[in-house]
Amino acid sequence: MRARIYQPARTAMQSGTAKTKGWVLEFEPDSAREVDPLMGWTSSSDMEGQVRLSFDSRAAAEDYARAQGLEFTVTEPKARKPVIRPRGYGENFATDRRGAWTH
Repeated sequence: MRARIYQPARTAMQSGTAKTKGWVLEFEPDSAREVDPLMGWTSSSDMEGQVRLSFDSRAAAEDYARAQGLEFTVTEPKARKPVIRPRGYGENFATDRRGAWTH
C-alpha cells in the first residue's frame, strides 16, 4: 500500500494561511474509478481512498507511515511569497498623505 504525505494548499476562497500548517497522509488509489452504467455515478472498491489522516508535523506523518509499514512519498510545499506592502491598507486612511486623493 502506498501513501502520499503533503502539506495542503490554501483554497481559492482563502486569502490567509489557515488550515495550511498541518500535514496530511492520503492513500493512493489501488484501482481506477468505475462509472455506473445506469446512474452515471463514479464508484470504487478501494476503501483506503476515503481515509485522510491529519498530522501536526511532517515528522509525525512519516513516523506513522513507518510504524504502519507503508511506502510513502513526501511532496514538499512551494514557498509562498509574502504579500507585504509598506503601510498596507491603512495607507488609504493616513492623515499624513502627501498626494491628492485619487479615488
